[in-house]
Amino acid sequence: MSVVSQAESSIPLRRRSVGRRKAVDLVVKVLSWLGAWFGIAVMAFIVWEVIVRGAGALNWDFFTQSTPQDFTASSGGGMANAIVGTLWITGVAAAIGIPIGFLGGVYLAEFGRNGRVATSVRMVANVVMGVPSIIVGVFAFAILVKPAGHYSGFAGAVALAFIMLPVMARTTEDILNLVPNELRESALAMGSPRWKVTLGVVCKAARGGLITGATLAIVRVAGETAPLLFTALSSPYWMTGLFGPGGFFGGPVANLTKTIYDFAGSPYPYLQQLAWGGALVIIIAVLGMNVLVRLVFQRGKKW
Repeated sequence: MSVVSQAESSIPLRRRSVGRRKAVDLVVKVLSWLGAWFGIAVMAFIVWEVIVRGAGALNWDFFTQSTPQDFTASSGGGMANAIVGTLWITGVAAAIGIPIGFLGGVYLAEFGRNGRVATSVRMVANVVMGVPSIIVGVFAFAILVKPAGHYSGFAGAVALAFIMLPVMARTTEDILNLVPNELRESALAMGSPRWKVTLGVVCKAARGGLITGATLAIVRVAGETAPLLFTALSSPYWMTGLFGPGGFFGGPVANLTKTIYDFAGSPYPYLQQLAWGGALVIIIAVLGMNVLVRLVFQRGKKW
């Protein structure tokens, strides 16, 4: 036995008190429990407040009529044009950001791995995820709105897609990294090309997580207002087609978040009520999307 081993063996082990360890464990559990329930209570209070204040605004006119022209009116008007505009902007943003983010995540997880390019892309994605959304709005304004000379729903969609892209890429990479390597090796051993193994085996095995990641990316931008202030702006009118004044590419497009921002800060009670109703619609849409995806994914597991 060496001198060092003899010295180490001669040092008495310090025994920690069992009671002290149990006390520390109990304190940590209690603090964790209190922190979790405090966060849940705050979120429940916010949701309940929005439901109480916004439920009264949800009626037939709210979903069929455009935003009121007369701000001093005590009735009439709704949020239909803003809801349609939000669906258009979010849908186009998802069509741009999700496929590009998905392919980027596949490259990081399956092909780039620890290469220099993948490391650089991963670092840039992490940085972009932390960029304030208002900076993204200014960036989209500089490259799309200012050269065109007018606001547009497409500029808003590009800004939201820029926010969605790194979220989708990093989520896709994390989900694909959870797939066991044995699946890849088995498919490659059967002679399948790498691209077919990635899309037909790996992505299929991780489809539930990928769908959840896409949903999270959409939810991430569902309530964004700052980027739309510089890109889509808003409009009290219906969107008229794709091109030309009032179209998706040709002018300001009504959207829920910007309309809520405008109405909530107005001194007129009816507009404030419409703002609460719009906030309730966004919460219902976000929660409903999450619940629907989870239910479909769980049912798919049973199948």
